[in-house]
Amino acid sequence: MNIGIREKRTVTLSDDPALRSAYAHCEKLASAHYENFPVASILLPRRMRSPIAAIYAFARTADDFADEPGRTPDERLRLLDGFRETLHAPGGTTGAHEYDAIFVALRDTIDRHDLPVQLLDDLLSAFRQDVVVHRYETWLDVEDYCRRSANPVGRLVLRVAGVRDDAAYRASDAVCTALQLANFWQDFGRDWRSGRLYVPAEEARRHGGLERDLEAPAMTDAWKAVLRSCVGRTRTFFAEGRPVADVVRGRLRFELRATWLGGMRILEKIEALGYDTLNQRPTFGSGDAARIASGVVLWR
Repeated sequence: MNIGIREKRTVTLSDDPALRSAYAHCEKLASAHYENFPVASILLPRRMRSPIAAIYAFARTADDFADEPGRTPDERLRLLDGFRETLHAPGGTTGAHEYDAIFVALRDTIDRHDLPVQLLDDLLSAFRQDVVVHRYETWLDVEDYCRRSANPVGRLVLRVAGVRDDAAYRASDAVCTALQLANFWQDFGRDWRSGRLYVPAEEARRHGGLERDLEAPAMTDAWKAVLRSCVGRTRTFFAEGRPVADVVRGRLRFELRATWLGGMRILEKIEALGYDTLNQRPTFGSGDAARIASGVVLWR
């Protein structure tokens, strides 16, 4: 079996048209989706773009199963469970061409870079949780969700880059948790209207934020105070994770800098809105892109 794995890792994309096509499908999917932060971008070393696109395609598709409208909760869970079964079945297929292409590329990426499948399992468990859990009592609950929904992505990226360092993994976990939290506060109103509330109930109670007040036309001062506190906690995670951009070399460090700066910029834009993201959603414009690019170059 070990010999077979080594042989598979020596196959180049040019040797296998089907594999090349599978990666091309993942790259197209990655480029077609809007994200706040760069995905398989030109900032990445060329050798990393295809495997990162495969990981992204897997995660993006599974996340869409949990979030896209038009499906019942049972249908969403069946799709996610089917993805997990295929992930663990050698040579397994889903029966849908676009999904099978993702798994062809993903299996090759797992073999070439010795990726722990548990990290991919963690992602699926978080997406499954999104279907059945819509409220969180404590920060520990929310951070456990982030541990499975976001942190695996950072660890997978580092492993594809060849990083095997526990301190780097911990810093990556902090950044990824911060990015997930920033996304929650950015999408606060959108999530609320879809029935989800990621702000821990203990934090809302601390500032007098009542769920019924979120039905009002304007965001109350109490809820603005809740979001201010949430943003402050998120900044702490960003600070803890900043060193991850300095433990890697080459172009990857610029990708990680841009990602970190993009997350911090979202927090700045939330602050500029007076923490009112119930009825407003901060987004990036060309000025933000220029600011982030400048920050990448002037990073200290």
